[in-house]
Amino acid sequence: MTLSPTTPSPETTSTPSLQRDQTGRGILITAAALKQLGFLRHQQGTDFILRVGVRSGGCSGMSYTMDFIQPEDVGKDDKVYAYTLEDGKGFQVVSDPKSLLYIYGLQLDFSTALIGGGFNFTNPNATQTCGCGSSFAV
Repeated sequence: MTLSPTTPSPETTSTPSLQRDQTGRGILITAAALKQLGFLRHQQGTDFILRVGVRSGGCSGMSYTMDFIQPEDVGKDDKVYAYTLEDGKGFQVVSDPKSLLYIYGLQLDFSTALIGGGFNFTNPNATQTCGCGSSFAV
């Protein structure tokens, strides 16, 4: 398929729709990322919670972490954000208070591109990011 100069490619279309948690704050998730999270949830057959955070390391000083946890693993100081998946089911994302200092307002996206595909982070707090997109500095 050939794209004319006036036809945007699928990778360069306008900003994907974002879903904010029920309070309208915290971590923003694109429709593509929510769709992938729903797929992973269905594939695992469990109601996991997504933990998003940061740790020291990476080429820019700090790197993002993402892991699935069980509801009983949510800490008492963790901030819990609630979203709705395509199938109408609820989905939660948690982050610890220390990580939120660095990632509050983070946009989580998902791309199916062959190069650079997967989950992508856009962090408004980052002053520097690495080429792979999984590491940042503030």
